[in-house]
Amino acid sequence: MPTVEELYRNYGILADATEQVGQHKDAYQVILDGVKGGTKEKRLAAQFIPKFFKHFPELADSAINAQLDLCEDEDVSIRRQAIKELPQFATGENLPRVADILTQLLQTDDSAEFNLVNNALLSIFKMDAKGTLGGLFSQILQGEDIVRERAIKFLSTKLKTLPDEVLTKEVEELILTESKKVLEDVTGEEFVLFMKILSGLKSLQTVSGRQQLVELVAEQADLEQTFNPSDPDCVDRLLQCTRQAVPLFSKNVHSTRFVTYFCEQVLPNLGSLTTPVEGLDIQLEVLKLLAEMSSFCGDMEKLETNLRKLFDKLLEYMPLPPEEAENGENAGNEEPKLQFSYVECLLYSFHQLGRKLPDFLTAKLNAEKLKDFKIRLQYFARGLQVYIRQLRLALQGKTGEALKTDENKIKVVALKITNNINVLIKDLFHIPPSYKSTVTLSWKPVQKVELGQKRASEDTTSGSPPKKSSAGPKRDARQIYNPPSGKYSSNLGNFNYERSLQGK
Repeated sequence: MPTVEELYRNYGILADATEQVGQHKDAYQVILDGVKGGTKEKRLAAQFIPKFFKHFPELADSAINAQLDLCEDEDVSIRRQAIKELPQFATGENLPRVADILTQLLQTDDSAEFNLVNNALLSIFKMDAKGTLGGLFSQILQGEDIVRERAIKFLSTKLKTLPDEVLTKEVEELILTESKKVLEDVTGEEFVLFMKILSGLKSLQTVSGRQQLVELVAEQADLEQTFNPSDPDCVDRLLQCTRQAVPLFSKNVHSTRFVTYFCEQVLPNLGSLTTPVEGLDIQLEVLKLLAEMSSFCGDMEKLETNLRKLFDKLLEYMPLPPEEAENGENAGNEEPKLQFSYVECLLYSFHQLGRKLPDFLTAKLNAEKLKDFKIRLQYFARGLQVYIRQLRLALQGKTGEALKTDENKIKVVALKITNNINVLIKDLFHIPPSYKSTVTLSWKPVQKVELGQKRASEDTTSGSPPKKSSAGPKRDARQIYNPPSGKYSSNLGNFNYERSLQGK
């Protein structure tokens, strides 16, 4: 084993040789052997080996292996020095191997080392993006779980920091191709990260690009398979995939396939859904997703069938008024509870799809069914007006801090929900029913009205900002579904009408 003095001497030979450095193979071998020495020798070897690496291609494997030994040394200072120098080995055909090595080193628990690895990966990414991606995806597909996890997170956080000259169209196409391979077997958390990666690519910002992403999500959601409401994994996967798809929909990228699946497969089983998260109002979350998607439907083969399923489900939450006894009192012991949160979602979805088939209520339903619906609307509207008055009275004069209490936050959201329902019911009371009014769903961000732009209705309201699968069945880890609702809206179903009745 060479001593410190011998290492310095041979370093001098190589440094002084200038253009003839490649003729001193023996001197470089001495430096390679430095990895077998003590702490001082290893530290010097970590610096000297990469400096002259490019001059000895016949010793490339030996040099890389020697540096790898130093990257795994027990001495943290030696490891850090060896990792810092690794990008110098990333030349030509060696680059994918170095990328592979650096990706494996992401598993370190030492924060300083971890940062060095990240910096080294970014450094070689700028040298050769395709080669670096080869190493990263190799470990994502075949590496240990901890390496896979950190490699995916590296891509999701670092790609967006790279300049356009690095992330060329060809590089982005490679990312998409390799990501599709990974998406064949991912956890819910991994799926969300990959959607973040892909949706951030410039080449996928076009209509056709977003359409590709929607198709990827639809494949992950298993929309070709029969929905199993009793399987929490199946429910979780559908929720998470749909949540990733919603931001992609637009007037040119349609939600039709998802809306049809929800109407055909999910709505009929709404009451028997098994929640993947304890305490989650799974029915409300499903209805919110359906409402968000309903604005972006294209041509729909089963439009009438879907409208009928929506209509039937809406009727379940719009009760008939209780029968009156001979003395004028209610024959029953209590009035039905009005679940405003559910009705907002269903009524909005029905209103959006109804625009595409405006004669649905008048031409496709018999007179008795339409009469029944009007009675339900009138009864619901009466309860709605009582509750709106009470909410306005309770919130009257309250500003600033007073509106930030939990109870008042609930009331503010409740007022948005009930105002929305009120606008939509007014439309349906028209003869024939109208579908012209526009509302912003209670949990959606406030929409700014441009100067001079007329509001669709004075009752139209805007919501407060939201708090923003296992997509593949094989990986064990599972991400908990994060509801798209505001913090308090899930409590409204039971809060609202009971309190309004008690206040009478």
